[in-house]
Amino acid sequence: MRMSRRGLLAAAAAAATVSSAPPAAAAGHGGPLRTGFERLAASGYARLAGQRVGVVTNPTGVTRDVRHIVDVMHADRRVDLTAVFGPEHGFRGTAQAGGSEGRSTDPATGLPVYDTYLKSGQPLADVFTASGVDTVVFDIQDVGARFYTYIWTLYDCMEAAALAGKRFVVLDRPNPVTGRAALGPVLHKEFASFVGRQPVSQAHGMTVAELARLFNGEFLAKPVPLETVLMTGWRRSSFYDAWGLPWVPPSPNMPTPDTALAYSGTCLFEGTNLSEGRGTTRPFELLGAEGVDGRWAQAANALGLPGVRLREAYFAPAFSKFQGTTVGGVQLHVHDRAAFDPVRTGVGLLVTARRVWSGFAWRPDDWIDKLTGSARVRTMIDAGAGTDDVVAAWHAELAAFREVRQEYLLYR
Repeated sequence: MRMSRRGLLAAAAAAATVSSAPPAAAAGHGGPLRTGFERLAASGYARLAGQRVGVVTNPTGVTRDVRHIVDVMHADRRVDLTAVFGPEHGFRGTAQAGGSEGRSTDPATGLPVYDTYLKSGQPLADVFTASGVDTVVFDIQDVGARFYTYIWTLYDCMEAAALAGKRFVVLDRPNPVTGRAALGPVLHKEFASFVGRQPVSQAHGMTVAELARLFNGEFLAKPVPLETVLMTGWRRSSFYDAWGLPWVPPSPNMPTPDTALAYSGTCLFEGTNLSEGRGTTRPFELLGAEGVDGRWAQAANALGLPGVRLREAYFAPAFSKFQGTTVGGVQLHVHDRAAFDPVRTGVGLLVTARRVWSGFAWRPDDWIDKLTGSARVRTMIDAGAGTDDVVAAWHAELAAFREVRQEYLLYR
């Protein structure tokens, strides 16, 4: 896999992108972590001076003392905050997967809240135009997986802002599962959807500011005037709990950083008839179905998957698949986060589930192909391939993506 327009758009992005951080070689060092918003506020919002501002955010857009950035900026006369844009699950985070809160007025601030969910291209550009903003600011906590839709909200909003002639400012936050490496298969363009617009690996190992630079440099036909307000003090090797930041669930089924750690692998079970743990207190860590027994945990543990042990588990989801029914399956227990490979683990669990449970089936719409980025994982597993064979099949495309990704990294 090679990215199209790479040289041309990389040069255009470099010309259009301004960073408020030290050079990339030093951006991850120098004292305690400060998020992009913290650095923007400390500057007196200098980058937003004289601009009518709209913010794309959700409940994760909070300060260290858990005040929402919209409330903070609305109360500050140095910012002309005029609109809020809500993604999937909504600005205040009340909607479940596949939903949003729609158009509304925020009762706390009186600001208009526009819905971006499932809007892209010119229709989303029209929303930005109708809002009357000059600058669109993005501040949402990501979890590091290609199919988590907020990074594609970022992509769509960048594209729409370019069409509408708006500035775009990204406020960076940590990747909660580290930024050490890209893992997993890379999306094939014919499988593009809102869980993957462009050729990115399943676990991307990037921050949203780095992704914004990648999008501008490799994928957007018309790069947006982009500014990134970087973090200081962040290191790629550290997990979320190293920084003392509050964890606000980015979506209703992402309750803890532990969920995020497993998600880029076990979300693949959305593409099967097994429960991915929605409707339990440990979504994406509990997996199962009616009729599954302890043989699955035994088979999965026999793979020797690094950094994780699988426990035979039984649970009754309160909603989603198998609502109110007791099912059997496994619970992931990660004992070595540095060694844990969520994507290999997800594939190993798919392989063993199909082998030990006669009821295993893919979702009829082949949703697994959208999640993995091609039909290859599904067809290889159906043909009896083992975990090592499936993982080896994406080696070349992942290596190519890692090479391109390296150009856009901003932290050590």
